[in-house]
Amino acid sequence: MEMRKKKLPIGIENFEKLRLEDFYYIDKTGLIRELLNNWGEVNLFTRPRRFGKTLNMSMLENFFSLDGDKSIFDGLEISKETALCEEYMGKYPVVSISLKGIDAWSYETAYQMAVRVIIDAAAKFYFLLDSEKLNAHDKAEYQKLLDDTMNEGMFGSSLKLLSGMLEKHYGTKVILMIDEYDVPLAKAHANGYYDQMISLIRSFLGEALKTNSSLKLAVLTGCLRISKESIFTGLNNLKVRSVTDVRFDEYFGFTDMEVKTLLQYYGYPDSYDVAKKWYDGYHFGNVDVYCPWDVLNYCDSLLDDKEAQPENYWINTSSNDAVKRFIQESANYTTKREIESLIAGEVITKEIHQELTYPEIYQTIDNIWSLLFTTGYLTQRGKAEGRQMKLAIPNLEIRDIFVTQIMEFFRENVREDGDTLNCFCDALQNKDAENVEKIFNDYLRKTISIRDTAVRTGVKENFYHGVLLGILSVKNRWGISSNREMGEGYADILAEPDTGDMGIIIEVKYAHDGDLDEACKEALKQIEYTRYEDDLSDDGVENILKYGIACYKKRCRVMLAEK
Repeated sequence: MEMRKKKLPIGIENFEKLRLEDFYYIDKTGLIRELLNNWGEVNLFTRPRRFGKTLNMSMLENFFSLDGDKSIFDGLEISKETALCEEYMGKYPVVSISLKGIDAWSYETAYQMAVRVIIDAAAKFYFLLDSEKLNAHDKAEYQKLLDDTMNEGMFGSSLKLLSGMLEKHYGTKVILMIDEYDVPLAKAHANGYYDQMISLIRSFLGEALKTNSSLKLAVLTGCLRISKESIFTGLNNLKVRSVTDVRFDEYFGFTDMEVKTLLQYYGYPDSYDVAKKWYDGYHFGNVDVYCPWDVLNYCDSLLDDKEAQPENYWINTSSNDAVKRFIQESANYTTKREIESLIAGEVITKEIHQELTYPEIYQTIDNIWSLLFTTGYLTQRGKAEGRQMKLAIPNLEIRDIFVTQIMEFFRENVREDGDTLNCFCDALQNKDAENVEKIFNDYLRKTISIRDTAVRTGVKENFYHGVLLGILSVKNRWGISSNREMGEGYADILAEPDTGDMGIIIEVKYAHDGDLDEACKEALKQIEYTRYEDDLSDDGVENILKYGIACYKKRCRVMLAEK
């Protein structure tokens, strides 16, 4: 009988649970050693979302904290470091909070949510009320930390006060963990109360990290490295560890070896190449890493069905606003060309500013490039020269997000180009192949083209097919059907104008050798094999037009079949 496999830790962010309940764990405890050996009093780790930041925070909390079962570290990397474990393991009071949930339409509600976070953190130390080390004044202050009517001044000092009381009680300094510190700022920016939120978070972090004599060590995580002036003013003890830093580079994300081992363990070594194409390709410091969230989800889908196709697991976990805004900039010709090159798998060199504030994020196209880099939609290839970085789309999954947003953007724009596109549809009805070709050519030049350099020719047609369907959608009273959707390997599109007596059959071909005429003839030949024409005749439609459209890069040819 075969051994039962460990469970896959999808969405498990609690380290203790993961270790006690027999989940598969990829050992990242070396992070503890690095952190202690490269001492910084305040450490900020910035990584894209879904790279295991929260789980690593939970691991650190479990390691340092006075409470909890330390046997969960047995057999892991850190347990070999006996001296470090002697000195630090289980020796500190730890205050751990996450600001991830502070997401509200108004500042008032967001503030209430922030207060709740503090109350929950303080309530874990309820025994302070009975502590002999605290005097009556301390206890009265502690009570205020449990009061949901606390004012902003109290909130600002909350972590500092709590640290002071814990130090008094235990006679030892305190460790602070603040996960997702920038989420409230992102939400505040999106909902129009950024200035209030930044001043709240600034005073809160400033008192906790800068003027807190009870602090031993602090670790923060976030997606963005918000510029020091705006939030960490005067904080001289801050070490920022971003995606470009070599230290800690392999502790967020899975390395190639780790993914190989994981797939081997679950019995899917053959899925390694697919996993690599889809989910690898991030470059942090000196290491290439995969997004852990995706690898775990993909592996899970293989357990259900060993034929499972890779999916885009990242797209649902965020708003993809950065990509949207980037694509909206494509009215600028240079940007359009750059987007096309990225999609085709090429590398673009840009100056990257890692320190931004939320209001600056979308101000210039340069800042959007920086944002795409820090949030993981682009990654670096090779070495940076100063601020100049070579950027590329990391993998097929992220490419898919770009393509989806481009098609989305195209559909929105179709509505604005109503007049031109109505002319296109009229030309189709009037057997005016010349104008159909002219308008389609203009349109291809204008849209962002998606060059599938790596895929087989059959798939190359999908882009043009999508653009055509988009154009035809301006005629909301026409009947449009597409065999692609029905999985037939034949004719692409059937359009039935609202006059009711006409059917237009369109076949799209990609001319992979650039011979547009030949591809057009091929397309027309293919129409002969479809069932469309018979179906139309059976319905009594007399007037059937057949178009072959051949495309190559940004050019097309259109031919109308002679009866």
